[in-house]
Amino acid sequence: MAAISIKKLTKRFNSEDVLHEVGLDIEDGEFFVFVGPSGCGKSTLLRLIAGLVAPTSGDIEFDGESVLGLEPRDRNVAMVFQSYALYPHKTVYDNIAFGLKARKTAKNEIDKRVNEIARTLGISELLDRWPRELSGGESQRVAIGRAVVRDPRVYLLDEPLSNLDAQLRIDMRGELAKIHDRVKTTFVYVTHDQVEAMTLGDRIAVIKKGRVQQVDTPAALYDYPATRFVAEFIGSPSMNVIEGEFRAAGEDGNPAIAGEDGTLPLKADELGDPGIEDGERVHAGIRPEAIKIAEDTSDASVSVEITRLEPVGHEGFLYFKLFDEEMVARVDDWQKLEDKEEVEITVPGDRVYLFSPEDGRCLWAKGEKIEARKENYQA
Repeated sequence: MAAISIKKLTKRFNSEDVLHEVGLDIEDGEFFVFVGPSGCGKSTLLRLIAGLVAPTSGDIEFDGESVLGLEPRDRNVAMVFQSYALYPHKTVYDNIAFGLKARKTAKNEIDKRVNEIARTLGISELLDRWPRELSGGESQRVAIGRAVVRDPRVYLLDEPLSNLDAQLRIDMRGELAKIHDRVKTTFVYVTHDQVEAMTLGDRIAVIKKGRVQQVDTPAALYDYPATRFVAEFIGSPSMNVIEGEFRAAGEDGNPAIAGEDGTLPLKADELGDPGIEDGERVHAGIRPEAIKIAEDTSDASVSVEITRLEPVGHEGFLYFKLFDEEMVARVDDWQKLEDKEEVEITVPGDRVYLFSPEDGRCLWAKGEKIEARKENYQA
């Protein structure tokens, strides 16, 4: 196992920086996730850790010792790529066993470990097959098995579930979590899927355009995002954001966000005091599940027209326009609603996020200022 320290790591391709002085500390035995949109640099960062790519500047340490001078094979890491990269001339058994054979592990130990990991991944019946005889999901599980059967210092996984169908991805997330719990080894995992990141990671680094926006636990990222980008990227459906002026006291005496095409009132006793001047421009974020259908139209509510309903089983997504922006609410009693129907909605004040229009930094979250979390903000 190894603790990983990334120090002011920069990578430049053709005079363009794809990573900008990234600094991270990954704890020994941690399941750490890099998440961000395509092209943000997360896979490049993983390949730098593996030694497949050399940094332009900065350092990478395993347990306090730099590994920049070491070849990938000497870093003792196991990597699972998005592409399967299986040896076509070897059976599934031999693909999984390859790393153990290269290290001259005893035959009975190889057999024991290969069969154990095959049972864990549900591919025991595939051990005699050739890669050309496997489905995409089966091939990916073999690739994962080839990595985890070894005893490396670090596991590096680059979007390993991206080619699987929806149900198998859910199943494999559970298997990966079990494997991590069993081996207690450092996992560094790359994904663009924030659901994978939230369900697997002990901690998550959210990356945007080669810069780390925030490093935190899944719960803290969701509840206390450091930036608007983090707030919108984490959570499904994405956070609604409206732009307007903060009003300390609106028409009904409650504070409000006032835009050119409407006003969103907020309950004063729930919002608290964000320390924002009356008339100051803000970006206000509201998660879909925070929006409620109001039972009392005088209860700091606003009337909206439903433009679309999307049933997703026990709940539904209700779309409407506010401030000329399409917004979405996650509601339970969607069966009682209809398209084009007008409804009153309300937003609890302690569920509103306020962001700076200048740099996107979060100013107010869940009824409290978050200056104490600025140390996580690196953009």
